[in-house]
Amino acid sequence: MKAMQKGFTLIELIVVIVILGILAATALPKFVDLSGDARRSVMKGVSGSMASANSMIYAKAQAANAAGATGTLTIAGNTINLVYGFAKDATDLASVMDLNPISDFTVTAAGIAHANATTASACIVTYTAASATTPPVYTFVDSTLSGC
Repeated sequence: MKAMQKGFTLIELIVVIVILGILAATALPKFVDLSGDARRSVMKGVSGSMASANSMIYAKAQAANAAGATGTLTIAGNTINLVYGFAKDATDLASVMDLNPISDFTVTAAGIAHANATTASACIVTYTAASATTPPVYTFVDSTLSGC
């Protein structure tokens, strides 16, 4: 009578281990560094927050009859310089935004950058003030090659 084999052969076990190794090597780069993706998502949120805050500034300027070519408006104790009813630059705009923690951001007149980016100019939302004929423009500069 022939004995029945129970279990796996050594070849079958080696093949399974090799397949698991290939899958692990393929999936590992996806999970190694997600910080760049997180910074990009934060900066997209900052862009939306800038647009929203500026819309509220514009509404308040219209209500206060201060939407001319230049002017000022006080919101929550902050004096905002206005151009056609919108914030004059990103510094004025950031003063009414809740950037938290503020140490994660670098605010200049030109825009708001993520302070922890490899290259600050590679992870920034630039702000172009309104003109007599155009609303303000928010441009998210995302350079994955330079390291957002």
